Amino acid sequence: MTEMNRRTLLKGSVAMGAAALFGSEAAHAAGAVALPKKWDETTEVLVIGSGFAGLAAAIEAKKAGAKVEVLEKMTMPGGNSIINGGILTATGCPQQLKHGIKDSPELLAHDMLVAGLYLNEPEKVKLVANSALSNYEWTVKVLGVEYNQDAIGQEGGHSVPRYVFTKNGSGSGIVSKELEYLEKLGVKVRTRVYVKHLFRDASGRVLGAEVQEGYRFPKADSGKTKFIRATKAVVLCYGGFSRDVEYRMMQDPKLTAKLDSTNQPGATSELWRETSRIGCAQIQNDWIQCTPWNNPKEKGMGIGWTFSQSAAAEYGLWVSTSGKRFVNELANRKVRADAIMVEQTNGFRAVSICTKANTKAFEDARPGMLAKLLEQGIVKEYKSLADIAADYKMPADVLAKTVDDFNKAVKAKNDPEFGRYINNEQVPLTEGPWYASEMSPKVHHCMGGLVTNLKCQVIDISDGKPVPGLYAAGEATGGVHGAVRLGSCAILDCLVNGRIAGKEAAKA
Repeated sequence: MTEMNRRTLLKGSVAMGAAALFGSEAAHAAGAVALPKKWDETTEVLVIGSGFAGLAAAIEAKKAGAKVEVLEKMTMPGGNSIINGGILTATGCPQQLKHGIKDSPELLAHDMLVAGLYLNEPEKVKLVANSALSNYEWTVKVLGVEYNQDAIGQEGGHSVPRYVFTKNGSGSGIVSKELEYLEKLGVKVRTRVYVKHLFRDASGRVLGAEVQEGYRFPKADSGKTKFIRATKAVVLCYGGFSRDVEYRMMQDPKLTAKLDSTNQPGATSELWRETSRIGCAQIQNDWIQCTPWNNPKEKGMGIGWTFSQSAAAEYGLWVSTSGKRFVNELANRKVRADAIMVEQTNGFRAVSICTKANTKAFEDARPGMLAKLLEQGIVKEYKSLADIAADYKMPADVLAKTVDDFNKAVKAKNDPEFGRYINNEQVPLTEGPWYASEMSPKVHHCMGGLVTNLKCQVIDISDGKPVPGLYAAGEATGGVHGAVRLGSCAILDCLVNGRIAGKEAAKA
């Protein structure tokens, strides 16, 4: 290919990506970003983002011998990962074996594809599923992450219980260990560094980034401009955009400002727009997941979801204020969130219910959490089922019949109404005390994103080939989850593909 043809290709790629977002006039302006006349800093691998994926990439790139810099625009590292619920899919782990649960990578892959409506890329799903056990072992043996060794949980859409809990009940239990390990390798995350532009040369190779050091979120022009060269590769792990109402409404107009988000404030769209501008292919950006189980009394993620999922969805039941069940409590997140929105449209609220006898697994997995939820009023305790009905203004007779029918399903280990998996350790909901908590959906996870191959190379929209020097992993990418991400698979995806991206970037 001649130099002129390369330039023509790159110009077309840039314009196409920008036009998709801003129109042809803006695309012309976007394509005019000039390469810096000189670089202020030079490294080999530049990692953008400091969540699960970015830190895993940095660890592997550094271990492979590369000089690594990690950039984070917020004041603290960790992004959404550090406030994640700390549940990791770990098919084949000791906790599954202890509870006698039969599972396989093939069943995990099947569950992911079904939930994803087969919009996932099968080979990516297979890669992640086959890595579930080795990934768990890496976090334990290399990073030193501590998990509850007695507990195993089941998120919606999974055929069997297969997620483990970090001991501190948060994603910080993994992120903190990644940060410690990275510092031992001599790499420290640089915070308050905002990435404004990525640069591609005439051949199409990504060279580095324009950043603003000393950035103060969300002031776009704050900080000092610097140009950082990456002689091997740039790795993009910038996460999702659920806090960017304008951008998320471009993708899905119903996700208005009325809906809260579980994510940290920095989950915005700048680099989604920038990668489009430079010609990176993106897919399925309009598939945006809402959680079903957050409590409306809390801002952001909160902690109420732990009861509604790990106690009520797995061992209790969900009802609307009509007094009736309205969904399989262990369906995937989209099915459950959509069902709650339908109930809300019809004037009802969604309530999760469990009894003391059925909270054992929850309290074993998250010691002290139930007491904390009760203290904060996120979960309330009741002497009887009738008291729940009175508090939520439900028809008491309807609620009583719903629970009676459900108890028959528990005894028979068969749910004819919704086909829910009945855990072998669950007992009928009969004796109090009873617990209940309200639920309301919040914007949570972006399923789509950058198109990458199995080496985590970002694909150019103009020719379907890898963009030289550019890799990506985590929520910034699409293809793994399809229409719906199964709960507890986010950490798995981020760590598995983050590690691959780091290793490959170091070889670039």
